[in-house]
Amino acid sequence: MSNEDEKHNIETYQGNNNESLDRDYIQNEQNIYQRPDKTSKAISSPQNIPLSITDNFIGREKQLETIHQQLKNQEKGNIVYIEGIGGIGKTELAVQYSLKHLNLNSYPGGICWLSCRNQDIGLQIINFARNKLGLEAPEKKELIEQVAWVWELWPEGNKLIVFDDVTNYGDLETYLPPQPSQFKILITTRLKLNRSHSLYLEGLSESEALKLLSELVGSEKVNRELANAKKLCHSLGYLPIALQLVGRYIKEQKISLAEELRRLESKGLGDPLIDVPENNSSWTTNINIEVKAALELSWDKLSNSAQELACLLSLFALDPIPWSLVENSVPEKDREKLETTRVELENLHLLQSKNNYQLHQLIQEFLREKQNKLAIADQQKRNLCSAIAIIAQDITLSEISHLIPFIPHLTETTTLYLNWLNNVDLALPFIGLGKFYESQGAYSKAILWLEQCLSVLKKRSGKENHDIATILNNLALLYNKQERYTDAEPLLIDALRLRKKILGTEHPLVATSLNNLALLYNDQERYAEAEPLLIEALGLRKKILGTEHTLVVKSLDNLALLYSNQGRYAEAEPLLIDALRLRKKLLGAEHPDIAISLNNLAALYSNQGRYVKAEPLLIEALRLRKKLLGAEHPDIAISLNNLAALYSNQGRYAEAEPLLIKALELRKKILGAEHSLVVNSLNNLAGIYHNQGRNAEAEPLLLEALNLRKKILGAEHSLVVNSLNNITLLYDNQGRYAEAEPLLLEALNIRKKLLGADHLLVAISLNNLALLYDNQGRYAEAEPLLLEALGLRKKILGAAHPLVVTSLNNLAALYNNQGRYPEAETIYLETLGLRKKLLGAEHYLVANSLDNLAFIYYKQRRYSEAETIYLEALRLRKKTLGAEHLDIATSLNNLAALYNDQKRYAKAEPLLIEALRIRKKLLGVEHHLVLTSLDNLVFIYNKQKRYEKAEPLLIEALKLRKKLLGAEHPDIATSLDNLVFLYYKQERYAEVEPLLIEALELRKKLLGA
Repeated sequence: MSNEDEKHNIETYQGNNNESLDRDYIQNEQNIYQRPDKTSKAISSPQNIPLSITDNFIGREKQLETIHQQLKNQEKGNIVYIEGIGGIGKTELAVQYSLKHLNLNSYPGGICWLSCRNQDIGLQIINFARNKLGLEAPEKKELIEQVAWVWELWPEGNKLIVFDDVTNYGDLETYLPPQPSQFKILITTRLKLNRSHSLYLEGLSESEALKLLSELVGSEKVNRELANAKKLCHSLGYLPIALQLVGRYIKEQKISLAEELRRLESKGLGDPLIDVPENNSSWTTNINIEVKAALELSWDKLSNSAQELACLLSLFALDPIPWSLVENSVPEKDREKLETTRVELENLHLLQSKNNYQLHQLIQEFLREKQNKLAIADQQKRNLCSAIAIIAQDITLSEISHLIPFIPHLTETTTLYLNWLNNVDLALPFIGLGKFYESQGAYSKAILWLEQCLSVLKKRSGKENHDIATILNNLALLYNKQERYTDAEPLLIDALRLRKKILGTEHPLVATSLNNLALLYNDQERYAEAEPLLIEALGLRKKILGTEHTLVVKSLDNLALLYSNQGRYAEAEPLLIDALRLRKKLLGAEHPDIAISLNNLAALYSNQGRYVKAEPLLIEALRLRKKLLGAEHPDIAISLNNLAALYSNQGRYAEAEPLLIKALELRKKILGAEHSLVVNSLNNLAGIYHNQGRNAEAEPLLLEALNLRKKILGAEHSLVVNSLNNITLLYDNQGRYAEAEPLLLEALNIRKKLLGADHLLVAISLNNLALLYDNQGRYAEAEPLLLEALGLRKKILGAAHPLVVTSLNNLAALYNNQGRYPEAETIYLETLGLRKKLLGAEHYLVANSLDNLAFIYYKQRRYSEAETIYLEALRLRKKTLGAEHLDIATSLNNLAALYNDQKRYAKAEPLLIEALRIRKKLLGVEHHLVLTSLDNLVFIYNKQKRYEKAEPLLIEALKLRKKLLGAEHPDIATSLDNLVFLYYKQERYAEVEPLLIEALELRKKLLGA
């Protein structure tokens, strides 16, 4: 029940009125072996401001106000640059500004903090949008496109974006939000950018520096040695970080300011050197002698263990350091001793420790120089690499959130310390990073890491090995997600070859490679190539792992999916039943994966029209998910949708509608209003309204779905084509052919561009365009399109496939509409035989084929043959669909039309009455099919001159037409004419005249006087 199920041809008829079994919009979204990702809810006051690194923020009030005024008053750009040397306090100033204005609510749209040194800016923006704003950026888009989408969808109101420690402004520009706008941007950098609204941050003033020193060592000591205090502040260049380091050292050592000055001078500190040459574009040259001198004093004070730990910490990225990673990098140290050593670093302000552990950039640079000279330098790097490899192994696509703090250190290790990664662990960090970026939807980034890994592996080993096969496999799966099938296929084939060569032909990973290659072929509808691979993978898994293993269950599911896609339901069913049995045995009766099996089996039964068997399975899946996952989980919406799809297929729209409304509300609440699954729900609800003839309610939902898909996915995407098709179906059924045609042409062109001319989805677009022409009587234009679609399907799927049957049926209907009955009959007999072969003799689609064949006989006045077949279709529908289904009403109507032509009115009347009752019950009293039934029953009564029975039905039909079509529609005049005819036959002339006048006036207005 995919959204892309094509617009089926007219397959049932009644009298002179055609009835269409319209395509169902409802989507069975729970694909076999797939589940949706979890999504965080949006929270209020979105911000991720880092903690201040100091309790002693002194001064800078003037700069804080300058920043705010520039951001507030700036008409162009909305950017302020905080520039200055390392240690001058740029980051802390930005933190203080952010915290101050968070409290003042100056930025109701949120404050987003982005660390720019050696980190992926785009990914940080996407994560902020997901975790703080509840926005899920569209998958299968490049990262830069996802970021642009986030900027566009960001909630209203002023918002502050902080880009901290920018090292390459060219890289940053790619990710800047649109300007000018409500985005205010604060950038901190050591670079000299020479931009307008740059704030060149200098050292503290003397009074501010003395105040900070007093906070650190005590005002009494500063006042007592005021001259030395001033000299000390001057010598340190009034740099906040240097003052912090020195102040902590003085307090720890309990020495005088004079002694501190002497010790600093012994480390080479004289007059401050903070002037930067005029032509130097960076603040990083010869500017940190003050800090280095202060650090040298602290370094000398450290124990050997503390020095070793400090050097180890310098190897990590400039990000919060998970302490467990440090512990795993020094396996010979006991934890208690390690913590004692850490306190030494904290006491001297060498290690920031407010809720996390982190080094200042200048301190890291100093310590890395020391680390290079350390006797155990290489061993430290090897230990860190081993610890990183263990973390990398734990990264999975589904569970990533708790590992995010490790990613910067994983990146740092993979970038700088490859030579210290042993051959066994070499691939692990790359694979871990690939999985991380893949889990974030940043496929291009993931591909880059895996491609780099492939190059490193080949260079290091110089031969084929198992790790290369793993990277080939993972890289191919990423290409597959981007629908780059031609890139993926040779990699999967090569991975399979390598695994067989290295591991032997009977290994679980060989089965994995077989499975992955088969699923690639399945995605391309290359079923004949996929099937033997899936069968081989299933057999291999059973042989290696035993018949009762979770991977065996997945193989059963995948093979069943393949058969289901081919309409081979009889072969798929036992596999799905076995998968359900195994899951219950392995996982217990109440596990979320049981709901997946229940849903898959129900989908199979639904596709076969076995609704009675499908319904309890879907109800049980919904119950399980509510119990295990809670009432507000994305999977609940999927179950609600699938149950609604079943009810819709049975014509039980009143039961389906509230389920779809609930699914839509749930998705909006969990995922936000602009998410792809919300679009699906809009589309599904529109389908229910359309099937009930509530087109005025359906159309705005379909248009909203189309606009959202274009916004999320871009104008040329396969799902945009789906939305175009759904809207054209609505327009087609309303006779709005001029509006439908350009949309169908657009859909066809997009598909050819995206997929090439020889693709199954192109056949669907050809079919839909042909049916539009058919409905307009443009038969000469419709026929070549239907023949092209038929040829394409036979070429791809073979001659015996359900979609080939659909194409044959559509072609036969075209010939029928042209009165080419012998040609139509031949094709209908072929489709009937094919459906019986593919689906079995007792399938509801067989009843459709019977109806079509009977109609051909009916048109040729072969009444006896037509009656037998109509009766068989009615019997089959009652058996498969139940006694109260819309298709039953269609069968009753068609059989009544046959009896009517034979003047067998007594047999026709009860059939039409029953059809009217079913339609009113299932569709409500205000539906176009109810109107058709009223007209048909009136026709029978008029033929029998039972005018008293016909009159109330004619009046009801007239009111209904006015409501459905409006008071000024040509069919209203026809209804008035019919009522005139009735009154005239009864010689009720006084009532005839006003109706004739009304009909005349309406026609004058519509056609002109």
